[in-house]
Amino acid sequence: MGLFDFIKGQLIEVIEWQDPTRDTLVYRFPVRDNEIKMGAQLIVREGQAAVFVNEGELADVFEPGRHALTTQNMPVLTKLKSWKYGFNSPFKAEIYFVSTRMFTDLKWGTSNPIIMRDAEFGVVRLRAFGIYSIRVTDPEKFLRDVVGTDGYFTTDEITGQLKRMIVSTFSDMVGGADIPVLDLAGNYDKISTMLMGKVQDDFHDHGLELVKLFVENISLPPEVEKAIDKRTSMGVVGAGNYMQYQMAESLGKGQGGGMAGTAAELAAGLSMGQQMMQSFSHPGQPPDLRKPPAQPKTAADPAAENRFLILARTALKNTSGNLTPPIQAMLESNRKRSHISEERAAELIDKARSELGMSTAAMEEYKEIMSVFLSDGHLSDDERAILIERQVELGLTDEQVAQIERELKGG
Repeated sequence: MGLFDFIKGQLIEVIEWQDPTRDTLVYRFPVRDNEIKMGAQLIVREGQAAVFVNEGELADVFEPGRHALTTQNMPVLTKLKSWKYGFNSPFKAEIYFVSTRMFTDLKWGTSNPIIMRDAEFGVVRLRAFGIYSIRVTDPEKFLRDVVGTDGYFTTDEITGQLKRMIVSTFSDMVGGADIPVLDLAGNYDKISTMLMGKVQDDFHDHGLELVKLFVENISLPPEVEKAIDKRTSMGVVGAGNYMQYQMAESLGKGQGGGMAGTAAELAAGLSMGQQMMQSFSHPGQPPDLRKPPAQPKTAADPAAENRFLILARTALKNTSGNLTPPIQAMLESNRKRSHISEERAAELIDKARSELGMSTAAMEEYKEIMSVFLSDGHLSDDERAILIERQVELGLTDEQVAQIERELKGG
């Protein structure tokens, strides 16, 4: 008898699976042409189940523990093979180890946008993604309905189908959940719980349990996100400052110079003029020269100061720190209306500069250096290198530097 025949004829006495991976769901023990010795030791570790299959038909299932294989603890296989009482000969059977531990951090997400109808924004396209965890709870059903005869089955072979199940249910659920688009971000927990409850039965049909499911993000179209951002800013600044807020944004967009910048400042000036004219009489009517009674001064409350700070921060950001006369007039109007002293307003503007990383002293120092270098009308390579080094030391942004250069060149 040759060596190969000798190896083929060996009886299997110990059957076990030590899983070195983190993604294997099912592993078929390599019996090949060998026979299993009656009385062999079957070792099933925690987080595993062992399923015997006889000629394609599921037989006995073993839970974690050490099992001596006899006719007494293999009743199904004994019946299928028609073993008589006391049968003690070697036998053949396929053995599948099924991992019943929890598989975590599996990802799901929408490949294409989901269309939903919102009462405020109309038809909206959404994208969503998250994570989920599963475990095998019915090894027999999982083998029969999903794995089949695959001897090495990993999570990659089923996550695509599970993801489609989740996304399909999510699409139907969001469409009928009656949650406004603006409230989706604040209801991730609620949506996750609802989605998990609706898709759980589909997982059970495959012998699986959906242990955890989380919605991590629901992304909205850019135009909806912009509307949300503006609404949030307006809610903080206050409705009374809406015109000032728009003015700051318009001036920031018009800083490119030329007709665009002039038009933006002109529009801001006209808007300011209209606000100032509201304090006078209507055309054709003589002004009321009677001096109004003096009003007691009211100290600015923290909310008013906070609104002024946000307004100043917005203006500084949109103008790269260069407060033009119309912007200064807008801030001054807001200061007076909010009963904020000039000293306190200056402190708040400095605070806004500090929060945005804008230092007036740093910008003036950089401007002075650049003005010297630009005295002959252009910058040499060495001068540019010095300016870049000084920019880094002063902590100025590229946008601030460009603004300074435009001012010096008269652009």
